[in-house]
Formats: sequence, C-alpha cells, structure tokens
Amino acid sequence: MAPYDSDSSGGEDNDYTETNVLLGYASKEASDDTISYLGGQPSWLDPATPPSSALAKCKVCNDLMVLLLQLNGDLPESFPGHERRLYVLTCRRKTCRRKDGSVRALRGVRIADVPVKDRKVADKSERASEAQSSKPAINLGETLFGAKPSTSTTSANPFSTSSSAAFSNPFSSPSNTSGSPFEAAGLPTNELAAKPPQPPSTTADLPKTFASALSLNNDTPNFGPPPPPEPWPQESDLPPAYPLYYLADADYEVLDKVEETPVPAHTMDLDEGGASGSQREDKDVYEDTIDKTFQNFADRLAQNPEQVIRYEFKGQPLLYSKNDAVGKLLAGSGKENTKIKTTSINGNKIPRCGNCGAGRVFEVQLTPHAIMELEKDEMSLDGMEWGTIIVGVCEKDCQQNGVNTGVGYIEEWAGVQWEELKGR
Repeated sequence: MAPYDSDSSGGEDNDYTETNVLLGYASKEASDDTISYLGGQPSWLDPATPPSSALAKCKVCNDLMVLLLQLNGDLPESFPGHERRLYVLTCRRKTCRRKDGSVRALRGVRIADVPVKDRKVADKSERASEAQSSKPAINLGETLFGAKPSTSTTSANPFSTSSSAAFSNPFSSPSNTSGSPFEAAGLPTNELAAKPPQPPSTTADLPKTFASALSLNNDTPNFGPPPPPEPWPQESDLPPAYPLYYLADADYEVLDKVEETPVPAHTMDLDEGGASGSQREDKDVYEDTIDKTFQNFADRLAQNPEQVIRYEFKGQPLLYSKNDAVGKLLAGSGKENTKIKTTSINGNKIPRCGNCGAGRVFEVQLTPHAIMELEKDEMSLDGMEWGTIIVGVCEKDCQQNGVNTGVGYIEEWAGVQWEELKGR
C-alpha cells in the first residue's frame, strides 16, 4: 500500500488517508471465499431455482449474456436474515457494445424468518444511520466484512470465511394524510359534492418527453406480478464464459496525498513581446477543456492499479466522466469524487427499484483493470470498452414479487460509463 513505500515520509497522517471503500483484487488461486469472483459461470443461491433466463438476455440482441462479476453481498447488520448475491452480466456480441441493455445487473435474495427483536434492532440501526448520514461512517468494514479499518500493513482479510467478528462476510462461503386541498382553498363542500370523482391521471397522460425522462435505460418501475419465468438453459447451451478469477486480498483504499494536476508549462510561460494575452487564452482554454472528473478517476485508480472492484454500500461511486448520461445523473450527488466520501449519494437520482418502488443506492462498481484480467488470454485487442460499471441496488433489499419463500431474483440498475474513443 502507498503509505508504506520506502520513499514515504514515515507514514505521517498528512501523507495518506484511508477511505471507506473496500477494494477487491483478482486472483487465479482460490482463497477461503469461492463465492465472489470475476468471469466463469454464475452460481445461484439455490441451483434448483435459477432466475428466469429472460433476466440474463441482452436487451439489444436477446442472446444470453456472460458473467462479469458475482459478489456475495450479505449485510446482516442492515438486512438480518437476508442472503444476498449480486451478478453483473454483459453481452459478448461486438454489435451490442455501447448500447443500453448490453450490460445488466441482478440481485438474488433469500429471506429467512427473523425474530421480531432482531428486526427492531435493524430498524433502529437504519434510523440512526439516516440521522447521521452526514457524519463519517464508523467501522464500516467491521459492519460489512467483519474487519476493522486499519492503517497498519496487516489488514484483516474480508474474503476469509473464518470469523472472529460478530458479522458475516459478504465475500465469504408509510402513510401520508392531510386535510382536503379544496377545504384549504376555501371551496364550499356542496360544490365538491356536486362534482363527480375524477379518474386518476396515468403516465400515459404525460407528454412523451417527460414520461421518458422518468427513468434511464428503460428501467421503468413495474410493481405487478413478474412475467412467467423462462427456463434456464443447459450449460452446453450457454455462451463461452470469461476465465474465472477469484476475488481476494480485499483492503480498505489507502491514498497518498495527491497534488492538483499542473497546467502544462507551455501555457504558463508568458513572452515579453506582447504574446501574453494569447497564451493566457490558451491557458483558459486548457483549463476549460480538461476533464477533471476523468483525471481524478485515473489518479485515484493509479494509486491501487490492480483493483478490479470498489465496494461501499450506500457510498459514492467514482465517476469515469460527468458528461455522459450516467455522469450527469450522479455528478451532482454529494461531493464529487472526493478522497473520503462518507455521506450517501442521493438515491432518488438512480432510478427507483422496479420491483417495490423504493429508492436505490450505490453498492459496487467494476474498474477497467477487470477488463485486463478477463481478456488477458485473448489475442484480439478489440475487447470490452467500458470505463466503469456502477451498480445501484434497492435500499430495502426487497424480495421478488410473488416469491414468499425461497430465492427471488430482481434486476437492479447498471450504469455503464463507456470508454472515450477520441483523445482528450
């Protein structure tokens, strides 16, 4: 980790900082955890009840997709009795790249009966968390992974199934009533009685442009019963998977103190012969055109270049760009890409859960190094082209509609920021 480099100034507090983000790294060797991995075939919570294959089909070509990430997402402190697993899938067809629906995210959940007192404890914890959302999170790693944040070189491994902490490891084996608005307006009740009840307005009554703006990537909430499931195909009928890499050696992100990106020297040198005005204009143009969001993304990843995932439930994603649809959606939520992010993003900016209507929150994102690992053995250079994939999940961890017992699967929000093709 950066602060223990021999060139550092003795690890002083002002030389580095530790964030609430857990970083995952890829390994060919299996550790204690064999549930969380990149590539390979998905392993469902219950092999006898896989999801409908419709949830794993590309929305562009309707072909079955392949697995990018499978993640054990158990959060017993937030969701007692919930067994959670996240899946990120992608279409391998070149013609589908850069198109909405070519990357999808699923959340599998199995909910056990939880004693009433445990549910009350969880509800109390959630209310306390919301009341202090603007304060730094305390022992987030201990809550999520059974590991305390540490600035020492020896950190607990959140991927290990052995546990000395009280929490399990996600990487291991209202009603609103008000007075009548007509009474508030001073209208007599007999006039109200004379008027027939008006039918409720629907989304279809809205202008098309407004209705389409209610969601991103056609992620329109649908609170009715799910469509009939489509059988999961035999393994021989599945498309070729990416090679399997386990997630291991998770650590909290540690960052060196980063200086602001300097303006190139040629824009700073001013001639004595009257060209200073032109060069000042060049400097202004440079500062206007540089993509500071991307530069921050690159600088942040460069400090831990082999990270393949970034995890912080209800945290803040690290944006690849603020100019695309995803960047514009999330760029204004909280302090943009700051070193330490302790407040949650505005869940209302991510499309709401299509299963229950609750808000969604950030949980995990894939980094470009995941592409390098998954395509390491492929000769073709024409591979995946995303800069990051951001996954937003239901803040209530709801169960699939129509599932009372057993395992349910819900599609979650996958925000894909595609790699810039042109030079910056």
